[in-house]
Amino acid sequence: MRTKFTGRFQGYSSVDFQKDILSGITVGVIAIPLAMAFAIASGVNPEYGIYTTIIAGILISLLGGSKYQIGGPTGAFVPILLGIVLAYGYADLLLAGLLAGIMLCLMGMFKLGTLIKYIPLPVTIGFTAGIAVIIFTGQIANFLGLTGIEKHEQFIANMKEIILHVDTINVYSIITALICLSVILGTAKLLPKVPNSLAGLIVSSIVASIFFAEQVPTIGTVYGGIPNALPQFRMLDITWERIERLLAPAFVIAALGAIESLLSAVVADGMTNSKHNSNRELIGQGVANIVTPFFGGIPATGAIARTATNIKSGAVSPMSGIIHGVFVLFTLLLLAPYASAIPLASMAPVLMIVAWNMSERKHFAHLLKQKTGDSLVLLLTFLLTVFTSLTVAVEVGLILAILLFVNQMSKQLITEKVLPDHHNKQSKVLPHVVNDQHDCPQVSIYTIEGPLFFGAAQTFEKNILNTLQGKPRVLILRLSKVPFMDTTGEATFRNIVKEIHNSGGTVLVSGATSTLKETLQKNKLLEEIGEEYFFKHTGEAINYALTQLNTNQCIGCHHFAFRECKQLSQPSCLNNKTYN
Repeated sequence: MRTKFTGRFQGYSSVDFQKDILSGITVGVIAIPLAMAFAIASGVNPEYGIYTTIIAGILISLLGGSKYQIGGPTGAFVPILLGIVLAYGYADLLLAGLLAGIMLCLMGMFKLGTLIKYIPLPVTIGFTAGIAVIIFTGQIANFLGLTGIEKHEQFIANMKEIILHVDTINVYSIITALICLSVILGTAKLLPKVPNSLAGLIVSSIVASIFFAEQVPTIGTVYGGIPNALPQFRMLDITWERIERLLAPAFVIAALGAIESLLSAVVADGMTNSKHNSNRELIGQGVANIVTPFFGGIPATGAIARTATNIKSGAVSPMSGIIHGVFVLFTLLLLAPYASAIPLASMAPVLMIVAWNMSERKHFAHLLKQKTGDSLVLLLTFLLTVFTSLTVAVEVGLILAILLFVNQMSKQLITEKVLPDHHNKQSKVLPHVVNDQHDCPQVSIYTIEGPLFFGAAQTFEKNILNTLQGKPRVLILRLSKVPFMDTTGEATFRNIVKEIHNSGGTVLVSGATSTLKETLQKNKLLEEIGEEYFFKHTGEAINYALTQLNTNQCIGCHHFAFRECKQLSQPSCLNNKTYN
């Protein structure tokens, strides 16, 4: 079997197909319990999670930008989807998923895939850990078998519900949950190749059906039976009013879906030494989320754990992801009635384990111990995710991270007044040479190091104007270590140039990079300064500056900033020297 499809099946063989069948079935077995668990945790019927796994899983593998990506419902979406269901209802969740899919396609078309890498790690770890806490605590009620629980959007309200109904604890539910948890942990340790979640569900369901029949709530008793039929196409009720109120939730779904899927693709790249196409991945994710709601499915994205399992199981191409979806479909058609007998108490440990694994606890603790600005961003993002919403958490986390970054970068800008060091054979210009008794009144030289941007522009201007002695005839600015200049930096730079020009002085620039010169040319500063006043080396600029001196002012001067000063302090001609 050799074919090409979007460049990812080149050289594909029958041996590769066999490997993909094995990995696809393996991931499919793992995906089934997770699909139902994530759907239930999101406030919808378990079959909708299965529909998502089938349709979105196939489309993401078929159209995405990663060869190994496994798509479907994920834990990261749980608090967002539950919030939408509680606030608007299941029908609006489907429309929000559709809108999110359109947004993802637009992100890919406008090539925004690479922007995801600019999201700071503390923000990502913070909201991921927050989501893990929400998922874990959200399963306490099912683990304990509590009844009469009402779900809320707010974390504190949900905790109050558990406390208020703690007297309804069901011992049989606890036993069932502990059996499932024990099997999951034991299987992971003793039989690592066996899907531990599925093993836990099967064993605990059998025990509950034999010994605790009708004593613990099951999927069937709470949600009704899972239909063993193909997902049915349904038209969505799309109105402008509904679109307007769902734009914000849809954007959160799209943003989180983009982050999650591209992080998963990056993990896959690291495991396989391959390279994904970020923008195509976003388009594939978008198409999947556009189509899935018409079949009752919930939003989907790339699943890191399932993608990693896919690779470890020997996946060769996207065919493994397609097979994983097909396998889940056949399982639905054949075994759906049996899934209805799974106790909700058995689903709780599955999600608790997922939450524990996604909590990033080691990275969280490591960043927190550093006690830096990143620690503050991490903690604030985490707390806001848990106690407010993911939207607020990410917005505040990003803003704080940006402010801290700007503050840090502003400190990187160094503006120093310098003069040639005559004790140095090459007469290098250095800051320690400058003092009250050794500073030329007519020529001022400054070394600027670091980005000249809005966060540092004011400091740059202040440092130069405060250290200028009077109004020099020549100001030399050494810019070889200025990587870029933004609009604010350019405005500040222009103010300094104008002030020197208005006092009758000249501004010389040395060492400006070609990129910086292009920036200055675009904003016409190059023309304002004069292209002839740009020099490659500082020595050339100094030599030119010495020709612009008021020699009468030099007579009697004892600063001797330059080698020529001894002669210039007496009526004589200039003695040209070269400085580096």
